[in-house]
Amino acid sequence: QVQLVESGGGLVQPGGSLRLSCAASGSILSLNKMGWYRQAPGKERELVAVKISGGDPDYADSVKGRFTISRGVAQNTVYLQMNSLKPEDTAVYYCNARLVVLGSGTYREFWGQGTLVTVSS
Repeated sequence: QVQLVESGGGLVQPGGSLRLSCAASGSILSLNKMGWYRQAPGKERELVAVKISGGDPDYADSVKGRFTISRGVAQNTVYLQMNSLKPEDTAVYYCNARLVVLGSGTYREFWGQGTLVTVSS
């Protein structure tokens, strides 16, 4: 019914930049939140950045000033611009969306498959 497809991960040197993209597709009636989470090896999944429709973005303290989340014109896409990357940013990054599937009437959370970001020299 609904798919979130991420792209843009890869290997980058410390201090470098990457831009992640995520597009939601399917029978979407309403979408009010999109964001990014990450999970490093041996750690729990954590919030990186989130953007609620009509609201200000929210960031994890560890990425403030370095990462920027933005929504696309079509509003079913979300981007994460990551600058000044550090080795501790290495993780699988997951796109998340809260939306209403056509015909369901209730908000549900959906996840992408994840994209690996590796920061290493």
